[in-house]
Amino acid sequence: MVEARGIRKSFGHIEVLKNINMTVRQGEVACLIGPSGSGKSTFLRCINHLETVDGGQMKVAGELVGYSLRRGKLHEMRPREIALQRRKVGMVFQRFNLFGHQTALENVLFAPALLNGKRGPAARKAALELLDRVGLADRAGQYPSQLSGGQQQRVAIARALAMDPQLMLFDEPTSALDPELVGDVLDVMRTLAGDGMTMVVVTHEMGFAREVADTVTFMDGGVVVESAPPAEFFNNPQHERTRNFLSKVL
Repeated sequence: MVEARGIRKSFGHIEVLKNINMTVRQGEVACLIGPSGSGKSTFLRCINHLETVDGGQMKVAGELVGYSLRRGKLHEMRPREIALQRRKVGMVFQRFNLFGHQTALENVLFAPALLNGKRGPAARKAALELLDRVGLADRAGQYPSQLSGGQQQRVAIARALAMDPQLMLFDEPTSALDPELVGDVLDVMRTLAGDGMTMVVVTHEMGFAREVADTVTFMDGGVVVESAPPAEFFNNPQHERTRNFLSKVL
Protein backbone atom coordinates (compact mmCIF):
# COMPACT_ATOMS: atom_id res chain seq x y z
CA MET A 1 0.00 0.00 0.00
CA VAL A 2 2.92 2.35 0.76
CA GLU A 3 6.30 2.02 -0.92
CA ALA A 4 8.93 4.66 -0.19
CA ARG A 5 12.26 4.38 -1.94
CA GLY A 6 15.16 6.74 -1.27
CA ILE A 7 12.97 9.57 0.02
CA ARG A 8 14.92 12.78 0.68
CA LYS A 9 13.57 16.12 1.89
CA SER A 10 15.29 19.35 2.90
CA PHE A 11 14.06 22.64 4.28
CA GLY A 12 16.65 25.16 3.19
CA HIS A 13 20.05 23.82 4.23
CA ILE A 14 18.55 21.35 6.73
CA GLU A 15 18.19 17.80 5.42
CA VAL A 16 15.17 16.40 7.25
CA LEU A 17 14.81 13.05 5.47
CA LYS A 18 17.89 11.15 4.30
CA ASN A 19 17.24 8.25 1.96
CA ILE A 20 14.16 6.78 3.70
CA ASN A 21 13.02 3.34 2.55
CA MET A 22 9.81 1.84 3.89
CA THR A 23 7.12 -0.60 2.84
CA VAL A 24 3.65 -0.94 4.38
CA ARG A 25 1.51 -3.77 3.06
CA GLN A 26 -2.25 -3.68 2.74
CA GLY A 27 -3.96 -4.21 6.08
CA GLU A 28 -0.83 -3.48 8.13
CA VAL A 29 -0.35 -0.92 10.88
CA ALA A 30 3.04 0.80 10.84
CA CYS A 31 3.96 2.94 13.84
CA LEU A 32 6.70 5.56 13.53
CA ILE A 33 8.38 6.60 16.76
CA GLY A 34 11.35 8.75 17.65
CA PRO A 35 12.36 12.06 19.21
CA SER A 36 10.93 15.39 18.08
CA GLY A 37 12.62 16.62 14.93
CA SER A 38 13.51 13.16 13.69
CA GLY A 39 11.51 13.54 10.45
CA LYS A 40 8.50 11.36 11.31
CA SER A 41 5.78 13.90 10.56
CA THR A 42 7.57 15.19 7.47
CA PHE A 43 7.76 11.64 6.10
CA LEU A 44 4.06 11.12 6.85
CA ARG A 45 3.18 14.31 4.95
CA CYS A 46 5.25 13.11 1.99
CA ILE A 47 3.02 10.05 1.68
CA ASN A 48 0.09 12.15 0.45
CA HIS A 49 2.24 14.92 -1.08
CA LEU A 50 1.45 17.56 1.52
CA GLU A 51 5.23 17.89 1.39
CA THR A 52 7.04 17.50 -1.92
CA VAL A 53 10.07 15.22 -1.97
CA ASP A 54 13.51 16.30 -3.15
CA GLY A 55 14.55 12.80 -4.14
CA GLY A 56 13.29 9.24 -4.34
CA GLN A 57 9.86 7.88 -5.14
CA MET A 58 6.71 7.50 -3.07
CA LYS A 59 3.97 5.12 -4.18
CA VAL A 60 0.53 4.50 -2.69
CA ALA A 61 -1.43 1.49 -3.94
CA GLY A 62 1.15 1.07 -6.70
CA GLU A 63 0.87 4.62 -8.06
CA LEU A 64 3.48 7.37 -7.87
CA VAL A 65 2.30 10.11 -5.52
CA GLY A 66 2.39 13.68 -6.82
CA TYR A 67 4.48 12.91 -9.87
CA SER A 68 4.19 11.24 -13.26
CA LEU A 69 7.11 9.48 -14.91
CA ARG A 70 7.73 10.62 -18.48
CA ARG A 71 10.81 9.66 -20.49
CA GLY A 72 12.61 8.59 -17.36
CA LYS A 73 12.02 11.88 -15.51
CA LEU A 74 9.58 12.80 -12.74
CA HIS A 75 7.18 15.66 -13.43
CA GLU A 76 4.98 17.09 -10.68
CA MET A 77 1.28 16.67 -11.34
CA ARG A 78 -1.19 19.52 -11.48
CA PRO A 79 -2.93 20.37 -8.18
CA ARG A 80 -6.22 18.87 -9.37
CA GLU A 81 -4.53 15.55 -10.23
CA ILE A 82 -2.82 15.48 -6.83
CA ALA A 83 -6.15 16.18 -5.12
CA LEU A 84 -7.68 13.20 -6.92
CA GLN A 85 -4.87 10.98 -5.63
CA ARG A 86 -5.40 12.19 -2.08
CA ARG A 87 -8.96 10.91 -2.06
CA LYS A 88 -7.66 7.42 -1.34
CA VAL A 89 -5.72 8.63 1.73
CA GLY A 90 -7.33 9.88 4.94
CA MET A 91 -5.27 11.97 7.36
CA VAL A 92 -5.76 12.87 11.00
CA PHE A 93 -3.62 15.66 12.42
CA GLN A 94 -2.42 16.61 15.90
CA ARG A 95 -4.88 19.48 15.92
CA PHE A 96 -8.35 18.48 14.94
CA ASN A 97 -8.85 21.07 12.16
CA LEU A 98 -12.63 20.81 12.30
CA PHE A 99 -14.79 23.53 10.81
CA GLY A 100 -15.95 25.44 13.86
CA HIS A 101 -19.13 26.75 12.21
CA GLN A 102 -20.31 23.25 11.30
CA THR A 103 -21.76 20.53 13.50
CA ALA A 104 -20.05 17.17 13.90
CA LEU A 105 -22.40 15.72 11.29
CA GLU A 106 -21.79 18.59 8.87
CA ASN A 107 -18.02 18.19 9.25
CA VAL A 108 -18.32 14.54 8.24
CA LEU A 109 -20.69 15.33 5.36
CA PHE A 110 -18.57 18.13 3.90
CA ALA A 111 -15.91 16.31 1.86
CA PRO A 112 -18.20 13.66 0.27
CA ALA A 113 -20.62 16.44 -0.75
CA LEU A 114 -17.92 18.73 -2.12
CA LEU A 115 -15.78 16.16 -3.90
CA ASN A 116 -18.17 13.35 -4.78
CA GLY A 117 -21.51 15.16 -4.88
CA LYS A 118 -22.93 12.89 -2.18
CA ARG A 119 -25.90 14.63 -0.58
CA GLY A 120 -29.34 13.80 0.68
CA PRO A 121 -30.66 11.09 3.02
CA ALA A 122 -28.21 8.37 1.93
CA ALA A 123 -25.20 10.61 2.58
CA ARG A 124 -26.60 11.70 5.93
CA LYS A 125 -27.21 8.08 6.91
CA ALA A 126 -23.64 7.13 5.98
CA ALA A 127 -22.22 10.06 7.99
CA LEU A 128 -24.30 9.14 11.03
CA GLU A 129 -23.04 5.56 10.78
CA LEU A 130 -19.47 6.86 10.80
CA LEU A 131 -20.15 8.98 13.89
CA ASP A 132 -21.67 5.91 15.51
CA ARG A 133 -18.55 3.96 14.56
CA VAL A 134 -16.43 6.40 16.59
CA GLY A 135 -18.93 6.48 19.45
CA LEU A 136 -20.42 9.91 18.77
CA ALA A 137 -23.80 9.30 17.19
CA ASP A 138 -25.42 11.21 20.06
CA ARG A 139 -23.21 14.27 19.39
CA ALA A 140 -24.05 14.67 15.70
CA GLY A 141 -25.74 18.04 16.18
CA GLN A 142 -23.07 19.58 18.38
CA TYR A 143 -20.41 22.06 17.29
CA PRO A 144 -16.68 21.52 17.92
CA SER A 145 -16.73 24.08 20.74
CA GLN A 146 -19.25 21.87 22.54
CA LEU A 147 -17.05 18.77 22.29
CA SER A 148 -14.02 17.68 24.30
CA GLY A 149 -10.68 17.36 22.58
CA GLY A 150 -11.02 13.60 22.39
CA GLN A 151 -14.48 13.89 20.88
CA GLN A 152 -13.24 16.39 18.32
CA GLN A 153 -10.44 14.04 17.33
CA ARG A 154 -12.91 11.20 16.89
CA VAL A 155 -15.03 13.44 14.65
CA ALA A 156 -11.85 14.14 12.67
CA ILE A 157 -11.33 10.39 12.26
CA ALA A 158 -14.92 9.96 11.09
CA ARG A 159 -14.43 12.83 8.64
CA ALA A 160 -11.31 11.18 7.21
CA LEU A 161 -13.17 7.88 6.86
CA ALA A 162 -16.03 9.56 5.01
CA MET A 163 -14.06 9.43 1.76
CA ASP A 164 -13.69 5.65 2.11
CA PRO A 165 -9.87 5.77 2.04
CA GLN A 166 -7.59 2.85 1.31
CA LEU A 167 -4.99 4.22 3.73
CA MET A 168 -5.17 6.25 6.95
CA LEU A 169 -2.35 8.50 8.18
CA PHE A 170 -2.25 9.65 11.82
CA ASP A 171 0.15 12.41 12.86
CA GLU A 172 0.45 12.16 16.66
CA PRO A 173 -3.35 12.08 16.99
CA THR A 174 -3.31 12.07 20.81
CA SER A 175 -0.53 14.56 21.53
CA ALA A 176 -2.91 17.51 21.97
CA LEU A 177 -5.27 15.64 24.29
CA ASP A 178 -5.54 15.55 28.06
CA PRO A 179 -4.29 12.14 29.29
CA GLU A 180 -7.76 11.00 30.34
CA LEU A 181 -9.07 11.54 26.79
CA VAL A 182 -6.35 9.59 24.98
CA GLY A 183 -7.89 6.16 25.54
CA ASP A 184 -11.09 6.83 23.60
CA VAL A 185 -9.16 7.91 20.50
CA LEU A 186 -6.79 4.94 20.70
CA ASP A 187 -9.78 2.60 21.07
CA VAL A 188 -11.19 3.90 17.77
CA MET A 189 -7.81 3.35 16.12
CA ARG A 190 -7.62 -0.18 17.53
CA THR A 191 -11.03 -0.90 16.02
CA LEU A 192 -9.91 0.42 12.63
CA ALA A 193 -6.83 -1.77 12.78
CA GLY A 194 -8.99 -4.76 13.68
CA ASP A 195 -11.19 -4.03 10.68
CA GLY A 196 -8.15 -4.28 8.39
CA MET A 197 -7.52 -0.60 7.66
CA THR A 198 -3.97 0.10 6.49
CA MET A 199 -2.53 2.73 8.85
CA VAL A 200 0.70 4.67 9.25
CA VAL A 201 0.80 6.22 12.72
CA VAL A 202 3.29 8.72 14.11
CA THR A 203 2.89 8.30 17.85
CA HIS A 204 4.44 8.61 21.29
CA GLU A 205 2.02 5.99 22.67
CA MET A 206 4.35 3.05 23.14
CA GLY A 207 1.62 0.81 24.53
CA PHE A 208 -0.45 1.31 21.39
CA ALA A 209 2.56 0.60 19.17
CA ARG A 210 3.37 -2.56 21.10
CA GLU A 211 -0.22 -3.82 20.99
CA VAL A 212 -1.48 -2.83 17.55
CA ALA A 213 1.45 -2.33 15.16
CA ASP A 214 2.67 -4.91 12.71
CA THR A 215 5.91 -2.95 12.39
CA VAL A 216 7.51 -0.34 14.64
CA THR A 217 10.02 1.98 13.00
CA PHE A 218 12.39 4.18 15.00
CA MET A 219 13.56 7.33 13.24
CA ASP A 220 16.24 9.73 14.38
CA GLY A 221 18.09 12.47 12.55
CA GLY A 222 16.16 11.90 9.34
CA VAL A 223 17.05 8.22 8.96
CA VAL A 224 15.44 4.90 9.83
CA VAL A 225 17.54 3.55 12.68
CA GLU A 226 15.63 0.33 13.24
CA SER A 227 12.42 -1.34 12.11
CA ALA A 228 10.97 -4.60 13.42
CA PRO A 229 7.79 -6.32 14.64
CA PRO A 230 6.82 -4.92 18.06
CA ALA A 231 7.80 -7.95 20.14
CA GLU A 232 11.28 -7.92 18.64
CA PHE A 233 11.56 -4.15 18.64
CA PHE A 234 10.65 -3.59 22.29
CA ASN A 235 12.16 -6.76 23.78
CA ASN A 236 15.37 -6.99 21.80
CA PRO A 237 16.32 -3.70 20.09
CA GLN A 238 19.45 -4.05 18.01
CA HIS A 239 20.80 -0.51 17.97
CA GLU A 240 22.24 1.40 20.90
CA ARG A 241 20.35 4.55 19.88
CA THR A 242 17.07 2.62 19.97
CA ARG A 243 17.88 1.18 23.38
CA ASN A 244 18.68 4.63 24.76
CA PHE A 245 15.43 6.07 23.43
CA LEU A 246 13.30 3.23 24.79
CA SER A 247 14.99 3.43 28.21
CA LYS A 248 13.72 7.02 28.49
CA VAL A 249 10.17 6.60 27.20
CA LEU A 250 9.14 3.24 28.65
